[in-house]
Amino acid sequence: MTGGPKDRFARWIYRGGHPNVVGRILNRGWAWVHAMGIWPSRLATLEVVGRTSGRAISFPVVIAEVEERRYLVAMLGAETNWVKNVEAADGRAVLRHGRREEVTLEAVPVALRAPVVLRYIDVAPGGRPHLALPADATAQDLERLCARVPVFQVAARRERGG
Repeated sequence: MTGGPKDRFARWIYRGGHPNVVGRILNRGWAWVHAMGIWPSRLATLEVVGRTSGRAISFPVVIAEVEERRYLVAMLGAETNWVKNVEAADGRAVLRHGRREEVTLEAVPVALRAPVVLRYIDVAPGGRPHLALPADATAQDLERLCARVPVFQVAARRERGG
């Protein structure tokens, strides 16, 4: 995996699939900026209850829109904290971009992920170094990537029970 200094820096701050100290500081800053709604609507902050702490934890995310539906892509894979927290919270989360929106994140089946992952690569240049999909990627390359990168559709919050 090659790339320029910016790509190498991005991979360095997330070495091992989790942010190092520099990455955590940058994530806190970007989460605050995204939550304020200052930049495009595709930049947001995901808030989810921590599976061990029970506290709300914030993560900066990029929303990929495909056919008027919104999606989140876990560029670092299934072992990232926000993915594990979303799964433990049964998909319940909050998106912030100038306002607070209670949502449910629904896992997208592997066979349906390709258009979302490709759109994510277009709108999230910071995610590209982590996904490592070359410009000349084959359909098999994309299929392998989609199998290891969780994708969630953003849906309106549904309340359970009765």
